[in-house]
Amino acid sequence: MRELTHYDERGAVKMVDVSAKPATTRVAVAHAFVRIAPAALRAIRRLRTPKGSPLEVARIAGILAAKRTAELIPLCHPLPVAHADVQTRLRPHGIEITSRITTTAPTGVEMESLTAAAVAALTVYDMSKALDRGIEITELYLVEKRGGRSGHYRRRRGKKHRA
Repeated sequence: MRELTHYDERGAVKMVDVSAKPATTRVAVAHAFVRIAPAALRAIRRLRTPKGSPLEVARIAGILAAKRTAELIPLCHPLPVAHADVQTRLRPHGIEITSRITTTAPTGVEMESLTAAAVAALTVYDMSKALDRGIEITELYLVEKRGGRSGHYRRRRGKKHRA
């Protein structure tokens, strides 16, 4: 079993010291899905929503969230986000969100990518809740990560985790 990196010898939670690690280019891609009722999805597609375009606002919210991840996740290191891209795509049963975040740093950028996708999904909910109170945010997961000591990770297609 690996050593618990976020605890000191007394068992207190600590932030990992990454000062000795070299800065490398790191990229992470995350995914989220927002399931929406057909009538609400049609309104979004036709830009007939009470608060404006949920897709464009969600994109910008996701980018902002990536840059502020360390303020939200207690032991997350603040990273210089070199590039943040959040895409939204209308699908038959909802909205697919993909975030791709890049940094050059001594630690990974997975949390920034996941946070971007999650906040974009929450923004779609907020912008669309007047049309459908039954909106579901589902399938938040890491798709891929590159860089760093642990190397490349790519989620297997169709992989499902049990609760």
